[in-house]
Amino acid sequence: MGKVVLVTGVARQLGSRFVRRVLRDPEVDRVVAVDAVTPAHSLGGADFVRADIRHPAIARVLAEHAVDTVVHLDVTGTPLGGGGRVALKETNVIGTMQLLGACQKSPYVQRLVVKSSTNVYGSAPRDPAYFTETTAAKSLPSGGFAKDTVEVEGYVRGFARRRPDVAVCVLRFANILGPHADSPLADYFSMPVLPTVFGYDPRLQFVHEDDVIEVLRIGAREPERGTLNSGTFNIAGDGVLLLSQCARRLGRPTVPTPLPAVTWLGSALRTLGLSDFSPEQLRLLTHGRVVATRQMRETLGYRPTYTTAGAFEDFVGSRGPGLLPPEAVARTVDRIAELAVPAPGGRTRT
Repeated sequence: MGKVVLVTGVARQLGSRFVRRVLRDPEVDRVVAVDAVTPAHSLGGADFVRADIRHPAIARVLAEHAVDTVVHLDVTGTPLGGGGRVALKETNVIGTMQLLGACQKSPYVQRLVVKSSTNVYGSAPRDPAYFTETTAAKSLPSGGFAKDTVEVEGYVRGFARRRPDVAVCVLRFANILGPHADSPLADYFSMPVLPTVFGYDPRLQFVHEDDVIEVLRIGAREPERGTLNSGTFNIAGDGVLLLSQCARRLGRPTVPTPLPAVTWLGSALRTLGLSDFSPEQLRLLTHGRVVATRQMRETLGYRPTYTTAGAFEDFVGSRGPGLLPPEAVARTVDRIAELAVPAPGGRTRT
């Protein structure tokens, strides 16, 4: 008999894509796709079960289908449909608790894969140049999706202690981008003008959605010789981009704004429903965040197809041209930077 894989969060584009991909694995016999919302995307030959992971009924789904591998993708920063922040937090945290409780009681479950985020490290002014999987956050996230991920990982560690016989793989993804990206940061980059924090140009890291699918697939299968797919792994494309470089590639002008004003603007945008410019995203756009990916390469055995710049380029191509040609934005920004450099004698060039 082949593996029976249960996947949560399949109503989203990423979840449905992963279902279709894992169905092609020869070692997989069946895929049980679970969500509280009926997917608009094709699930291939998967068995769809409409179920809310916040409810104990998820345990019955695991038992009825004798699921041996669980891939938990329903941890996200963007609400689906008309759901708000409260419902999103309940799905992220309460849903994970119920799912882990069901896995703990199941005699069939042998492997658990959890989609997490590098948001667990937070963003602070004294952060290290690179976060490794064992680096403690300088400032723990105080709210939003970042705090959800911290709580989710805490529950996963508790589950791993109670069920040491289950292989647990936690994948901390950098900001996910691509043609179908659905995240607060993707919404931010889609704005016609990008508000930025005056005096800051943070380093950012991205991972392409295609690489996300492949890493999830590796986590869900039996490890190959010389690799290990249990533990916690940072997942990101090679390299970094400055926020100013992102704006140039998008062809979108930036509006450097003092921090208090950006905070007010973020609140206004959230109220209007135009963008989830949350405090955690504001901290990211102020201080940035970069993670080390050595364990992804050496232990998990995966090398991303896309670099950080490549993932962003593919995202840009899917969003269409900005207000200004990227070349014009680049020339303007370079000229402003040049004028700001003191000339010989201490005066600024004019």
